[in-house]
Amino acid sequence: MAVPVEEAISALSTFSLEDDQPDVQGLAVQLSAERYATSSPIEYADVAAYRLSLVEDTKAINQLNSLIQEGKEMSSVLYTYRSCVKALPQLPDSMKQSQAELYSETYQVLDLEMSRLREIQRWQALAASKLAVDMQRFSRPERRINGPTITHLWSMLKLLDVLLNLDHLKNAKASIPNDFSWYKRTFTQVSVQWQDTDSMREELDDLQIFLSTRWAILLNLHVEMFRVNNVEDILQVLIVYCVESLESDFALLFPEHYCLLRVLPVLVVLASSSEKDGDSLYKRVKINRLINIFKNDPVIPAFPDLHLSPAAMLKELSGYFQKFSSQSRLLSLPAPHEIGPRETQDYQRRYLIINHIGTIRLEHDDHAIRFASAMNQVILMKSTDGADSEWCKEVKGNLYDIIVEGFQLLSRWTGRIWEQCAWKFSHPYRNADSQEPREISAAFSDYEKVVRWNYMVEERKALVEVVSYIKSIGSMLHQYDTVVADALWETIHAEVQDFVQNKLAAMLRTTSRKKKDLSRILSDMRTLSADWMANTGKSDSGPQSLQQGGEGSNGNTFHPRAVAPTTAQVHCLQFLIYELVSGGNLRKSGGVFGNSGSEVMPNDLKQLETFFYKLSFFLHILDYTVTLETLTDLGFLWFREFYLESSRVIQFPIECSLPWMLADYVIETEDGGLIESVLIPFDIYNDAAQHALVVLRQRFLYDEIEAEVDLCFDQLVFKLSESIFAYYKSHAASKLLDPAFVFASDNADKYSLPSLRYDALLKMKRVKLLGRSVDLRSLIAQRMNKAFRKNIAFLFDRFDSQDICAVVELQQLLDVLRLTHRLLSEYLTIDPFTPILMEMQENVSLASFSGRLASQVFTEMQNDLLPNFILCNTTQRFVRSPKMLHQPIQKSSVPQGKPSFYCGSQELNVAYHSFAQLYSKFFGLPHIFAILKLLGSRSIPWLIRALLDLLTVKVNSLESKIMVLQESFPKSIGLVPFDGGVAGSLRVIHEQLHWASTSEFKVEILHCLKEIGSILFCMGLFDIVLREVETTQFLQIAPWLGLVPGNEGQVQQDLKENGNSPIISLFKSATTVIATLPSCPSPSSFLTMSKQAEAADVFYKNNLHSGSVLEYSLAYTSAALDRLRSKWSSNPKTGFIDITTSKDFYRIYGGLQFVCMEESLQDASRKHECLGDSVAWGGCSIIYLLGQQLHFELFDFSYQLLNVAEVENTSSGQSMSSDRTKNTHYPQGWENLIEGAKKVRRLNNHVFSMLKARCPFEDKTACAIKPSGAPLPRVKYENTVSAFETLPQKAKISSSFG
Repeated sequence: MAVPVEEAISALSTFSLEDDQPDVQGLAVQLSAERYATSSPIEYADVAAYRLSLVEDTKAINQLNSLIQEGKEMSSVLYTYRSCVKALPQLPDSMKQSQAELYSETYQVLDLEMSRLREIQRWQALAASKLAVDMQRFSRPERRINGPTITHLWSMLKLLDVLLNLDHLKNAKASIPNDFSWYKRTFTQVSVQWQDTDSMREELDDLQIFLSTRWAILLNLHVEMFRVNNVEDILQVLIVYCVESLESDFALLFPEHYCLLRVLPVLVVLASSSEKDGDSLYKRVKINRLINIFKNDPVIPAFPDLHLSPAAMLKELSGYFQKFSSQSRLLSLPAPHEIGPRETQDYQRRYLIINHIGTIRLEHDDHAIRFASAMNQVILMKSTDGADSEWCKEVKGNLYDIIVEGFQLLSRWTGRIWEQCAWKFSHPYRNADSQEPREISAAFSDYEKVVRWNYMVEERKALVEVVSYIKSIGSMLHQYDTVVADALWETIHAEVQDFVQNKLAAMLRTTSRKKKDLSRILSDMRTLSADWMANTGKSDSGPQSLQQGGEGSNGNTFHPRAVAPTTAQVHCLQFLIYELVSGGNLRKSGGVFGNSGSEVMPNDLKQLETFFYKLSFFLHILDYTVTLETLTDLGFLWFREFYLESSRVIQFPIECSLPWMLADYVIETEDGGLIESVLIPFDIYNDAAQHALVVLRQRFLYDEIEAEVDLCFDQLVFKLSESIFAYYKSHAASKLLDPAFVFASDNADKYSLPSLRYDALLKMKRVKLLGRSVDLRSLIAQRMNKAFRKNIAFLFDRFDSQDICAVVELQQLLDVLRLTHRLLSEYLTIDPFTPILMEMQENVSLASFSGRLASQVFTEMQNDLLPNFILCNTTQRFVRSPKMLHQPIQKSSVPQGKPSFYCGSQELNVAYHSFAQLYSKFFGLPHIFAILKLLGSRSIPWLIRALLDLLTVKVNSLESKIMVLQESFPKSIGLVPFDGGVAGSLRVIHEQLHWASTSEFKVEILHCLKEIGSILFCMGLFDIVLREVETTQFLQIAPWLGLVPGNEGQVQQDLKENGNSPIISLFKSATTVIATLPSCPSPSSFLTMSKQAEAADVFYKNNLHSGSVLEYSLAYTSAALDRLRSKWSSNPKTGFIDITTSKDFYRIYGGLQFVCMEESLQDASRKHECLGDSVAWGGCSIIYLLGQQLHFELFDFSYQLLNVAEVENTSSGQSMSSDRTKNTHYPQGWENLIEGAKKVRRLNNHVFSMLKARCPFEDKTACAIKPSGAPLPRVKYENTVSAFETLPQKAKISSSFG
């Protein structure tokens, strides 16, 4: 069914094309170049309609404008000229026969370049001739034609500026004479076979003279001008106009200001060199005014990397113009290299932006606020029907004033950048001011001295700020160009109409009876620009109505009309005002508005002057977009053609490129106020590329800019990604830092981070680069994915080079990395952290349960923790033994990474390292927690199974060693007699345990038992941790499953009326309500959610009752002992307990335990530090699982000794003290042995009690009692191998188990 057009349009009107991307870049590069509106689009053809006799003037303006455009193209050719000789091949001696062919090819290449130079030579001669003729035409005393107009004067000045720039470029380009010398040499070789080459040689000689003569263009212009000595008047008019414009700051745009500064010295030299009346200039313009201008601007920007100095120009030109050489005051001005240190400091305070940055900040903030306020008023005005006309006029006038002020600010700020660059180029980096050795400084290129090393850190910061302000104000003005267009045009229309209909009317009343010439000019002004259709008053335009109106008549009112004056109207109005003031007399003393001899009243003269300057502003305001582009064009900061030639390099590295220097500064300093401006320097590249294509028209320059942008932007993404990663890493580490630690720190501020507004950059999906749109957010996301993988790989490598105790540090750093990922995921679309971690663990396969981390943990436990750590049962910790039986595997040194791979900042790295050191000397519950969190539920079963497989290997390895000890047993081992006392009992024990003290397998058996006991104790730690985790999970899911505590302490389920759990009831009721709504888009999706809730209920219920790791491990160990049960636990043949001839395991372990205890008492550092308490866990666990606990407690040698000691202590009382002094075998006394035996018994009893609680073998009536008194029977499971068939497959155990 087709949608009606009205509905479609209405729907489209609700769409928004705006996004959340912040505006942190300047104007986009314009792909097309338009003609300036300040020049007439129809070449002033409409001026003739106003009948002001300006045909000759208009024709001259068009001719000069055409020459100016051609001259700019010539300047582009000269500025971008690069030596061709450097690229020419040099023939070896073996190819000298091809020399003629080489000359021919070289001539063809150079002839193309020389043809361009010949074209420049011909053009400058033509331009100088036409300019001289034009000046002579308007300098005739009889003055038969009107003019020159102000527009004509500007055309003369601009053409003169073009000629000056061409001459300056020709003087500065050393490659041009070099190429010409090669061209002349090849011409001599090639032209031998030619005929009639005289004309070509003459042309070649003329070109050589032109290229080798300094200031040849100005000298030729001087000759052309003074062929007839009547151009002094027009030169003086131009000088007066330049001086007045500079002193009153008349030029709105900085290019016009610098044009006046550049041509003024040339005009002074030309006017002073006149043979007729050269000194008359200083009667109209005091020389002090010229000196002040030249001293105020000792350096003038000319080209991006070339500058002019008025003082240097005057001194150099004085050698060519003898009459000017007498002007000693002008020639005494110092050139830039002649300025003294004190004056240099004064000039630096003016030229360097750092000295004005405070004022610029205030101007920027004030203008941004007032422009926003003005725009709000304009939007309110447009949305208000029937708004008061006076208020609307006031709003539009205020907006016009703010935009004019904005253009002035942009012109002033961009001009300051031009001036600072010119000052830097004229004052390069000095070795004496540097900290580098002279030999290093001497290796710097000239361009490095004027750019790379010539900008201090503070100056770079100030320059970044100013560039940002220029681009932000320009972007703000450009954003509302369509909104403010009508308001600007209406305001200009109102300004013009108010002047010509009201103010001119008042002037006509006072001049119409006295001065008919003035009245005629005023009437002409009204005729050509008055809009009577917009006039709502009743007055007429004729003189009679003016006379009748009287002085007290009110001014006319106008309808608001968005009709601005044309370029021709502005041109004619300026001419008429100029005629009104000067009377057409070029020799009038004073300036344009000096009022010396003028017939206009002073008040009227002031009004005319104000309106005269406003007319020039109108053209720039009407040319809104082009004016903005001109004022915000900062591409000159990249160009370096002159220094490429002087340094004799193809291109400079990006470290010498000013745009990249600014971007790199922002990234490296991490200034929170500038970080959003990191993309602003790339607008300089955009401007430079636009200038290269549109103005210079050189594709190779664009290619060089494009290559540098590619490299710089790649570096930007790399450095920015590193900086962002480090910042958010530090942010995450700061969040996870223990608050108690921060509170107790003396300097807690060092752990807090400054706010860096990276979020604006992370939203940039469209970065404008050379006409392309680059997704910065996507590029940073790609870098972040790589950074997370590299960081995880580094942490794994670091853990691989450390022992198992470093697992807590690994877990902390991964937690920081996980939080970093979560923080960045708020802005970037990056891979989930869990898949990344699984990928780096090599654990992405569905059949893979042992990733890299799990394998490393098991390897560390197998090769280091179990053999080289000893257990302290009291603290439940493993500590490294000082005497290691097995040397750990040789590892690589601990890798050192970037601070961002740890916790971001150096302070946070130190803090987290201090935490990690607390867990680096032991292994216990914190480490088990870390392992559980790192491996997760997928790899923990594999690790447990691998440890149990290792336990099986250790148990099997005991078989042969135990068998050897059984064979070395004495035939009879009886009970210890009580009548011999402790001393006699010890003697009997020593006789019976000779096999244990001398066996070569004793140490191996004890260490094997130690590792078995360590594995079982670790299983107990795993059990504690897992139960704590499961309890937490149970508390989270219990309310959703309806689980509540029952009356007798048991968990019961509180179901709803429909027999469902709360989560199922919730989803079903929500589905029922939503599915019945007619506006529900997809009821099936809610039904699916309800089914998923039922599946979740079943899943979580089935996982409530999980088994015990320790019970499972003991059952597994019992199953492993089944094969050895007949050998280590034989049934007595008689059916009674075999006391004397038994060789069961408990007998062997008891003997080894007693011998080990004695040796540890004799030398405390000998055995216990190597074995610890895990031997008791291993031995007692085997005894318990073999069912030998009671036999062990009856017949253990330590226990028997304790029984004898208790009996002897009871029977003999104090007599034991006398026996102690007679015992020479135990110099410390046998009380230490008795105390050691007690400790052993306490440890054994603790182990047995734990085993009985977790794996009972006796039949019990109950293991718990209800509050009501009823017993809870315990369910027993048989310990068979089939109980483990559903567990993961048996892990691969290395050969080092044996």
